[in-house]
Amino acid sequence: MSDSLRVRIEQYYATVPLLFSDAEVFGSLRLFVRRKPGAPYYGGPSHAQPTAEGASSVTITDIARVRARQRELGVPEAFEWLAEAAPTLRADIEALGLPVAERPLMSLDPHRQVGPRPLPDGVKLRVLTADDPALPAALALPRLAFAEEGTRVGSAGRKELSLAAGELAEDGTVAAVRPTIRAGHKTLIAALASDGTPLAVGHYHPAAGTTEIGGIGTLPIARRQGLAAAVTAALASHARDHGVGTVFLAYAENAVARLYSRLGFRRAGSTLLIANQPARS
Repeated sequence: MSDSLRVRIEQYYATVPLLFSDAEVFGSLRLFVRRKPGAPYYGGPSHAQPTAEGASSVTITDIARVRARQRELGVPEAFEWLAEAAPTLRADIEALGLPVAERPLMSLDPHRQVGPRPLPDGVKLRVLTADDPALPAALALPRLAFAEEGTRVGSAGRKELSLAAGELAEDGTVAAVRPTIRAGHKTLIAALASDGTPLAVGHYHPAAGTTEIGGIGTLPIARRQGLAAAVTAALASHARDHGVGTVFLAYAENAVARLYSRLGFRRAGSTLLIANQPARS
C-alpha cells in the first residue's frame, strides 16, 4: 500500500463514524460512541486523528480503558484499525484474550474504467431512495447473505427475505436509515427482480473523496448469476460519477477477491478487527 493511499483510508476511517457518533479519547485510542440508536461502532488508533510522526504508541492501559467504557455503555468490546497504522496493536489485544480477524483490503485501480456488468433477463439495477418500497428488503438482504457464507446457491429466498424485512421495519432500523440516505451519507444500489424483490445489494458512504464499498450480498437462492459483480461495478461507477476518487473494499474469502480483481481492484493492506464484533452494514 502506498503512503498516500494509506493516509486516504485512515482519513476516511476518521471521518465517516463522526457523521453518526462522537469520539471519546483514551490515550492513543479513540472510541466512537453513537449519538442515536444504531449498530455500535468501535475503538481503534488514529481513526479520528491519524497518527502523526512521533505520536505516542497504544498501551495496555489505553485498551483496558476503552473496554471498560464499552462495558459501561453496554456495547460489544469491538476494535477496528488499519494494520499498517498500528503494527503492535494486534499482539496487545490478542494477549488480553480478544480474537483478532484480518480482512484484506483492495482498492480500485484509478485508471481502470468500470463498465456495467451483464444481468439476467428481467433484473434491473436501481439506486434506492429513502422512500423506495424495496428499501426494507434491501437492508435485510445482507443478513441472509452473510448467514449462509460462501458463494454456493443457498436456501434462503423470498419468504425469508420478507420476514427479515418486516423485523427491520418493526425494530426501527429502516426508519433510522432513511435520513442517512436523504442526506447523501449512504448510497444503496440493488439488483431487483421483475417483481421488485432485491436479489443483490451493496452500499457506500462517501467522505472527502474516498469511500469503502460494503454490505455486498446476494440472496442465497439467486447466487451464481453475476449479481454481486454487477452491484459492485455499479457502486464503483456511481461513486466515481459523484466525485469519489478513491474506492476500496474489504473481503473475507478468496473467491470473492477474485471477483473484485476482475473488476479492477488490487490488494491494498489489511484492516484488523475483533473476530466476533457485529457488522455495521
